[in-house]
Amino acid sequence: MPVRVAWQDFATVEALTMSTATIGQAYNYKVVRQFVVATVVWGVVGMAMGVWIASQLVWPQMNLDLPWTTFGRLRPLHTSLVIFGFAGSAQFAASYYAVQRTCQVRLYSDTLAAFTFWGWQSVIVIMLVTLPLGYTTTKEYAEIEFSGAVWMAVVWVAYAIVFFTTVVQRKTKHIYVGNWFFGAFIVVIAMLHVVNHLAIPVDWFKSYPVYSGATDAMVQWWYGHNAVGFFLTTGFLGMMYYFVPKQVGRPVYSYRLSIVHFWALITLYIWAGPHHLHYTALPDWAQSLGMAMSLILLAPSWGGMINGMMTLSGAWHKLRTDPILRFLVLSLAFYGMSTFEGPMMAIKTVNALSHYTDWTIGHVHAGALGWVAMITFGSLYHMIPKIFGRTQMHSIGLINAHFWLATIGTVLYIASMWVNGITQGLMWRAINDDGTLTYSFVEALQASHPGFVVRFVGGVFFLSGMLLMAYNVWRTVRVSDIEMAHREAQIA
Repeated sequence: MPVRVAWQDFATVEALTMSTATIGQAYNYKVVRQFVVATVVWGVVGMAMGVWIASQLVWPQMNLDLPWTTFGRLRPLHTSLVIFGFAGSAQFAASYYAVQRTCQVRLYSDTLAAFTFWGWQSVIVIMLVTLPLGYTTTKEYAEIEFSGAVWMAVVWVAYAIVFFTTVVQRKTKHIYVGNWFFGAFIVVIAMLHVVNHLAIPVDWFKSYPVYSGATDAMVQWWYGHNAVGFFLTTGFLGMMYYFVPKQVGRPVYSYRLSIVHFWALITLYIWAGPHHLHYTALPDWAQSLGMAMSLILLAPSWGGMINGMMTLSGAWHKLRTDPILRFLVLSLAFYGMSTFEGPMMAIKTVNALSHYTDWTIGHVHAGALGWVAMITFGSLYHMIPKIFGRTQMHSIGLINAHFWLATIGTVLYIASMWVNGITQGLMWRAINDDGTLTYSFVEALQASHPGFVVRFVGGVFFLSGMLLMAYNVWRTVRVSDIEMAHREAQIA
C-alpha cells in the first residue's frame, strides 16, 4: 500500500521515503549531480569575469587593447555566465531535486532530462563564444543572438515538459508550494523569452527586433524586466521554500502566507517593469503605474522574507553551529533589503537621482550576490552530500570561511556602489547660475575611482569564497558513494 501523508508535512513524507524498507525506483540524481557541478564551474568562470571587468574600470589597461576583451564585450558575457550559467544551472538542479522529493516520483524521462543538461550547457558555450565576438542583441538579460535564442527556447520547452509532467505524475495529492514557484518561473520565462526575442534574422549571427523606438524599450523593460522578477526572484523563492525548512528541520512558518506570497508576487511583478522607464518616451501614466506596482510589491516580498525567517522559530540556536543555515538566512536578509531598495528606487524623484548611476549597479548586485548567490550556496551545500552519498561536505570550516568571504565581498560591493551612485547623481544634475553643468563627465569619473577600487576588492573577496566552495565540492565529490546515494534515493 502506498504511504499517504498529509501534504503539510512534506518533511515526514521524505523521512518515510528515506527509511522505508520497500525498494522501488530511485530518484534521478544523475542529472541533479551534473547541474550542481555545472553551477560551481560557471560560478567560478562567471565571477572571475566579473572581477576582471571590475578591474577594467580601475585600470583601463586591463582591457588589453583587444576587441574581444573590452569592457563592452565582456560585461554582457559576465551577466550571461552568472545568470544563465551559474544561477540557471542551480535552478535546474534545485527544481529537479525538489520536485522529485516532494512529489515522490522519479523525473519524467531520463533522456529528456539529460537533453536539458547538455542543451543548457551548449547555450552557455554559445554565449561564451559569440558575445566576445560582438554578436549581441544589446538587450539586457537577452543578449544571445537570434539563432542561439531559438535553441535556448527549445531547451526550455524540454525543461517545462520534464518538470510539469513530473508534477502531473506525482504520488502525493498536494502540489507543494515550492513547485508552484518553480512552475511560475518556468512558464513566465518562456513567455518573456519569446516576446523579448521576437526579431527578423538577417543571418545566423544578426537579427533586428520587430519593435522600434519606445515600443522596443517598453518590451525590454516592461516585459524583459521579468527576468529579474521570475528568473532571479520567483525561481529562487521555490528554492527558499524547499531548502530553508529542510535545513532547519521545521515546517515552513505559515503555509497560508506562502500561498498568498505566491499569488501576490506573480500578479504584481509583471506590472513593475516601467519603473525603469521614468523620464522616457513612455506615457506618464505607464511610468506611474510601474512606480505604484513596485511600491505595492514591497508587501508580498517582505511577507515571503518574514515567512522564511520565522521558519527558524525555536531553532535560532542552530545558526551558531550551521554555516549552511547562515547562508540561507543571510540570503533572506538581502532579499528583504533588495526588495525594499527596489520600490524606493522606483519612486520618480529618487529615480531621478539613482538611475543610470552605480547605485543601480549596487542594487542589482544586492540581489545577485546577496539573494541569488547566497540562497544558491546554502541550497548546494545542503544537496551535495545527499546526491553524492556523503553525510556532510568535506569541510564545514571551509563553508564557514566561504560565508564570511561572501558576506564581506557583498557588503563592500554594495556600499561602494551606493556611495558612487549618489555621488554621480548629485554631480550630474549640479547646474551653475548660467545653466551650464557644474561638473564634466571626466570629473564625475574621477570621483568614482575610489568606489571602483573598493568594488574590485569586494569582488575579489566574493570570488575567493567561490573558489573555496569549488575546492570543497571537489574534495566531497572525490570520495562520493553513488551507490549509497542511490540506495537512499529509493521511492516508497
